[in-house]
Amino acid sequence: MDYRFSDRVLALKPSVIREILKNSSDPDVIPFSAGNPAPEAFPAREIAQISQAILHEHPIAALQYSITEGHPPLRQTVSAYMRAHHQIGRENDDILITSGAQQVMQLACKVLCNENDVVICETPSCIGSLNTFRSSKARLRGVAVEEDGMDMQALEQALKEEPNARLIYTIPNFQNPTGVTMSLAKRQKMYRLAKQYNVMILEDNPYGDLRISGSPVPAVKSFDEDGIVIYAGSFSKVISPGLRVGFSIAPKPVTQKMVVCKQADDVHTNILAQMICNAFINDYDYSGHLEHLRTVYRRRVQLTTDLINRYLAPYGITYHKAEGGLFLWCTLPKQADMQEFCRRSAEKKVCVVPGNAFLVDESAPCQSFRLNFSTPTLEQIEKGVAILAETAAQMLR
Repeated sequence: MDYRFSDRVLALKPSVIREILKNSSDPDVIPFSAGNPAPEAFPAREIAQISQAILHEHPIAALQYSITEGHPPLRQTVSAYMRAHHQIGRENDDILITSGAQQVMQLACKVLCNENDVVICETPSCIGSLNTFRSSKARLRGVAVEEDGMDMQALEQALKEEPNARLIYTIPNFQNPTGVTMSLAKRQKMYRLAKQYNVMILEDNPYGDLRISGSPVPAVKSFDEDGIVIYAGSFSKVISPGLRVGFSIAPKPVTQKMVVCKQADDVHTNILAQMICNAFINDYDYSGHLEHLRTVYRRRVQLTTDLINRYLAPYGITYHKAEGGLFLWCTLPKQADMQEFCRRSAEKKVCVVPGNAFLVDESAPCQSFRLNFSTPTLEQIEKGVAILAETAAQMLR
């Protein structure tokens, strides 16, 4: 059979992280390449209790078709929570419950971008989102990430040069992969530029509630008086990624189009999973659960950075110390071959993600790699950093 694939998928490649994860499923591999929540972060007992109660008391509601917009009680819960805790949501906004935050990127691009329209992205940025935009045949324009977020001068230049720009995609809190948090001044500047050039902002915030140090910075969506920001949220990192429950808060006209597209994609997000999330937030100590997560990750990031300072810093390896999230962005000295470093480490069963995988142009030079501290055990973190130091000693002696 001569398989003739669509133009939309011909140029797509498998996710580098997903391919690495196939190898890291080996129990002997130390998975610094992953991005899963820590095992002790899952409220498994509570979810079991909630599931049993739902299937006993409301079995048909949980197992029957439902509305595309999402389980109404969960939509009300999300609306109230986001207004109270993040000052997000205006009269002209509406909420759509999605199959993970990833679907927000897919729907936003499908609704707003024609083929060859431009999505301006931070570079480096989340692989999943970049591939989602590519699959919609959008053209990506990368803007470098600085110590305090996206380079605003470069963003303005990109907006001047790209009349077909339709979206500015940003992860302002503990950015994946760099861990950088965008300053308030840059968030305000981005908003002004988007308004000036008539481009929407797609604000992706999966890690916002996982701040372990520093002071919170208001979301871009929190000062959206003009209906130009689509906010993507998720319960994957704070309740369970396997439930696949995310949400968007966007202007009503945009949400209405996203709903139509979602109906063609998957009809609606898993209803039982939505009911579980709603009950967990309302009937359990949700704020206490979030604080537990912060305690877990604070301990893990402290251990990891202490070990990096002890074992990797002597070889000139630096890192950006994030104030939250799940990742550290480590950079090798200029003379080092980053790809070779990652390859040799993998041979020793320690997997990290090469930094070029996160670039808009994957062939561009890159000296960095992403290291995840949430998935490995504390023992694996200690062993893994020591092995990375062995590789550094061999290559950077």
